[in-house]
Amino acid sequence: MDTLQVPIEIAVPDRVETMVVELGYRGGAYSGFAEQKDPAIRTVAGELRHALELILRREVELTCAGRTDAGVHALAQYVSLPVYGDECDREGRRIVHALVGITPDDISIRGLYRADASFSARFDALRRHYRYRIALGETAPIMAQGTAWWFRQVNELDVAAMHEAAQLLLGERDFKSFCKASSAEGISTMRCLEQLDVHRIEEAGEDLIAFDVCANAFLHNMVRTLVGTLVEVGRGAHEPAWVLDVLEARDRRAAGQSAPAEGLVLAAVDYPSGALVPWDGR
Repeated sequence: MDTLQVPIEIAVPDRVETMVVELGYRGGAYSGFAEQKDPAIRTVAGELRHALELILRREVELTCAGRTDAGVHALAQYVSLPVYGDECDREGRRIVHALVGITPDDISIRGLYRADASFSARFDALRRHYRYRIALGETAPIMAQGTAWWFRQVNELDVAAMHEAAQLLLGERDFKSFCKASSAEGISTMRCLEQLDVHRIEEAGEDLIAFDVCANAFLHNMVRTLVGTLVEVGRGAHEPAWVLDVLEARDRRAAGQSAPAEGLVLAAVDYPSGALVPWDGR
């Protein structure tokens, strides 16, 4: 006798949207943004996911604009996750208040947005902006300590020479020499570097050197290797045109050191106009 086949109904949410959290963090106490296999390892994503799961009372999957390494900071990281049904109607002010209360003080919730169901904080990003900061001198910086590379050298770095060298690297190029070698296998190392400015700044009474970098996307350790290579020019070890030889080599060994993580901050991420709407500003 034939067995009666009963169709299985799968519940489909009547509404699906994307929640986007903008956050900043001091990366010194974290093993990077991305969660690790060992749950005991502290990560930014782990802290944020824990908070969101308490608020939404379910498991969540997070997508970020850019995975920062251990020790790297952020002023404007963006994280997206899908939300369903009644979750789309929750009051944004209450969500932010809860996130601030649950996350540790070295994470700052800077904004809450909604986007279409198909939005991805990673794949919809047009470009990422980073800033790297160096403090010079024989004595340690005070306010910039932990967020800048203390370059313990008496001689000044030649900022003009570093900026000249930086301009030679702009455009669509193969940045394999500026990428962590083990992460370059099997992927395209072509990137479009739109900005790489080197200039002096003053913050809280301290003189620093800033490297402002913008590209459509970055390779692993790319910004820190760019900075370490430009420092070789700044200290007089090479002429500015040397960076073209490094680029041409397509070999990580040709470039300078990877600058310390503590000097790097994810400063901003650009998205298409109108893609993000303040959560309570429909």
